[in-house]
Amino acid sequence: MNDVNLLILGATGPTGRHVLELALKAGHTITVLARRPEALDDVKDRITVIAGDATHRDDVAKAIRGRDAVISALGTSKSLRANGLFTRAAEAVVQAARQHGVTRLVWLSSFGVGDTFRDASLLQKVMYRTLLRDIYRDKEAAETILRESGLDWTIVYPTGLTNGPAKGAYRAEARIAMKGFPTISRADVADFLLRAVRDDGWLRRHAVITD
Repeated sequence: MNDVNLLILGATGPTGRHVLELALKAGHTITVLARRPEALDDVKDRITVIAGDATHRDDVAKAIRGRDAVISALGTSKSLRANGLFTRAAEAVVQAARQHGVTRLVWLSSFGVGDTFRDASLLQKVMYRTLLRDIYRDKEAAETILRESGLDWTIVYPTGLTNGPAKGAYRAEARIAMKGFPTISRADVADFLLRAVRDDGWLRRHAVITD
């Protein structure tokens, strides 16, 4: 993969950190927008770190200028409340991308959001409609913003995330009917997010990914 000038959002989170490490290994030029820049002290000499918030348009605009593409791996950590994180970030990213002419966006979501709910197993549906209800509602609203943005988006829906090692083999399809509660490692998710940036086959499409 040729060098890509990337902006990574959520790089201090567990999945975003995998994206960052893979992008560094691939030799990409990397900018990270982070509320806690100190969390990136170990790699600050190899990337550009901009202090800011992904839900603030001016912060995103400062970070996105001159980039080829954006990967968002934003998450809510251990909270079961979204507090508008995904909708506010989607609005900020879309506005900043339009301002600076950046069109390519790969956005991490979760399986069970939006139309992918129909293919979930009974066990998954129960969890999505109870524990994760608020987060999923906000993610779905954010994705409506992205789909209507005119950007070259790809929305990625991984199944249950694990912290295990990358397997290097996973399924990526528009629809996958689920049984039980399938999982995928964050490392494999990061691999797909990075690959999708240069894969025109996923332009303005979504991908369900699982082991």
